[in-house]
Amino acid sequence: MSKVAVIIAAAGAGKRFGGDVKKPFAQIDNRPIFIRSIELFINRPDVCQNILAVSAADYDVVREKYAANIMFMGIKLVKGGQERYQSIQAALKEVDPQADLVCVHDAVRPCVLETWIDSVFAEAAKSGAAILAAPITGTLKRAAESGFIDKTVPREGLFEAQTPQVFSRELLIRAYKDMPANFKPTDDAQVVERLGHAVRIVQSDHRNLKITAPGDLELAAAVLKHMSKRPKGPAMGAFEEAQW
Repeated sequence: MSKVAVIIAAAGAGKRFGGDVKKPFAQIDNRPIFIRSIELFINRPDVCQNILAVSAADYDVVREKYAANIMFMGIKLVKGGQERYQSIQAALKEVDPQADLVCVHDAVRPCVLETWIDSVFAEAAKSGAAILAAPITGTLKRAAESGFIDKTVPREGLFEAQTPQVFSRELLIRAYKDMPANFKPTDDAQVVERLGHAVRIVQSDHRNLKITAPGDLELAAAVLKHMSKRPKGPAMGAFEEAQW
C-alpha cells in the first residue's frame, strides 16, 4: 500500500465569502467546510500525513481557534501564499519523505465519495499522476466581448478538473521546482503536464462541487445529506445525475 501525504489547500480564499467569513471557514450544519474536507482523509490507513495550508493572515486565528481539531486530527499547519500554487509549494516543503504519493485537495470540496478517493489513489500509484474529473454534459458557448455568442464549443472529450489530484511525491516536487517564475497554474495537474508527464483522469461526477458562492453551501449540504443515505458506489451517469 502506497503511503500518501495529503495537502488541504485553504489559503486561496482572499475575498470575503458571505460577509465576514472566508470560504473554507463557512459552515455546513455547524461544522466548517475545511474540517469536513480533512475528515475525508484522516482515518484512511494509507494516509501518513495531513497538511493544512492557510493564508498568513489566517494562520494565528486557525492555530488558536481550531487548536483542538488540529491536535486531535494530527494536522500540520503551514502558511500558504497569495496564490494557490504558492501555498502548494510551501506545503511540499513539509511533506514527509516517507510518503510515496502526494494528494492535493481543495478545502472547499467536502462532497467526495470514498470510492473516488480509493480510485484516484490507486491510479496515481500505477501511473504517477491522476486526478478526479467530471465529464462536461452541458452545451458550451464561447462569448465575444460584446456578450454575444462567438462559438459553440464541442464538448466531446472535455472534463472539469476536480480534486483530489494525486501524484508521485518526487514527480510533484520536481514539477514545482522546474516551474518558471512567470508560469501561474490553476491546478497541480497543469504543473505536472508541463513536464510532459501524462496525467490520468479518474471519472467522478458533479456532486464533487467546489463551493465558490454562498448559494453553494445549501447545495453542498443537500449533496452531503444525499450521499450519507446512498450506498457507496461509482460515479453516476449523466441520466442519474440529472435525475438527482
